[in-house]
Amino acid sequence: MEKKYEKRYHAIEESNWWFLGRRDIIMKLIRKVSKKAKILDIGCAGGSLMKKLYSAGYINVSGIDISKSAIKTCNERGLKTACVCNGMKTKYKENSFDILIASDILEHCANDELALSEWNRILKPNGILILFVPAFQFLWSEHDVKNKHYRRYTYPIVKKILEKNNFEILRLSFWNAFAFVPKCIMAFFKISEKTGDDMRHLPNRINSLLFNTLRLENNAILSGIKLPLGVSLFIYAKKKTQTTT
Repeated sequence: MEKKYEKRYHAIEESNWWFLGRRDIIMKLIRKVSKKAKILDIGCAGGSLMKKLYSAGYINVSGIDISKSAIKTCNERGLKTACVCNGMKTKYKENSFDILIASDILEHCANDELALSEWNRILKPNGILILFVPAFQFLWSEHDVKNKHYRRYTYPIVKKILEKNNFEILRLSFWNAFAFVPKCIMAFFKISEKTGDDMRHLPNRINSLLFNTLRLENNAILSGIKLPLGVSLFIYAKKKTQTTT
């Protein structure tokens, strides 16, 4: 992403409703996982999720990011297990991790199938992939440009490329449905092109309201409800075990 935007991203990722909502559903998804599970946050940014995982008692948490600035921020926050690394070609051995988390990362990869193949390689058999990607190409805006996205996704496309790269989808739903109509309006009138991007500080009350609304959506998704629309897609998948005949 653009350097100016990245700096603002790191400044708001601790408290912004979007990031809070994403961390909320991730923590709920893995709450029954062993605290010794090996977890990798791909595209860890400033390490907010890593901090949350450590504070919840997980002891084998690592993070990678292609940005030296992001890893510097992680290190300044005491996260020494974060390092600079390209998510499409990591340094890790096969079957290294129990859980991979890639929150809005796949759309940054020039070759998304190569990235998924690599993530499958470093996951243990039956290991879990938690994935978030932006939905619908017609929602493309200046926000995507500043983030240096290659694409946005649809339900069938993300399902196809995951299954092609040896993942079994356990749960797939749209995410952030309540923001879909506002996002459509913003895209249609090119509002983000006038304001620069979608990420900004909000008054505390509005930020709390948006976070609590998103948390209700998270609970609905985790109860088995598939949201029909949303700004993003949420995927919970596992690495298929290789069978021999």
